[in-house]
Amino acid sequence: MRYLVVSDNHSDRQILDELVKRYDGKVDGMFHCGDSELAANDPLWQYFTVVGGNCDYDPGYKAEQVVTVGSDRVFMTHGHRSNVRFGLTMLSLQAQEAKATIALFGHIHQAVAEMDQGILFVNPGSISQPRGPIRVPSYAIIDSTPDKYLVQYYNRAHQPVEELAAEFVK
Repeated sequence: MRYLVVSDNHSDRQILDELVKRYDGKVDGMFHCGDSELAANDPLWQYFTVVGGNCDYDPGYKAEQVVTVGSDRVFMTHGHRSNVRFGLTMLSLQAQEAKATIALFGHIHQAVAEMDQGILFVNPGSISQPRGPIRVPSYAIIDSTPDKYLVQYYNRAHQPVEELAAEFVK
């Protein structure tokens, strides 16, 4: 299975249009982890599983979602209510409660890929306003095989950011 994960575009609708044109029909799921600042009924959302972030004021957004794709159970939230700025403990507990194999989140505007207690945690970074030591606007592609996860980050030009690639045994 292959998943596209994006977050924190902060009103930049054009990049989401580009991602849909590039990946629709080529991935098994597209996930947006919040802070789009678009309306909850925007036509783009027909392509994405989406949650609201702290900058999404439309009450039509869900705070979290759980979806099953193939053998993967994906828990997603923006992260501000999970205190992700202070670590992944609360997010981990939420993902465990949801019986997730993958937990997706945004909010911190930094790429994160780590495995803990059998759960893959991925933050795609911010596609528009990156923060942290590697300030590359990014999104992530997760390849889920029967025995491993491959996480590759891409910049706005859709080129791989090699130093952010990660592989985890399931």
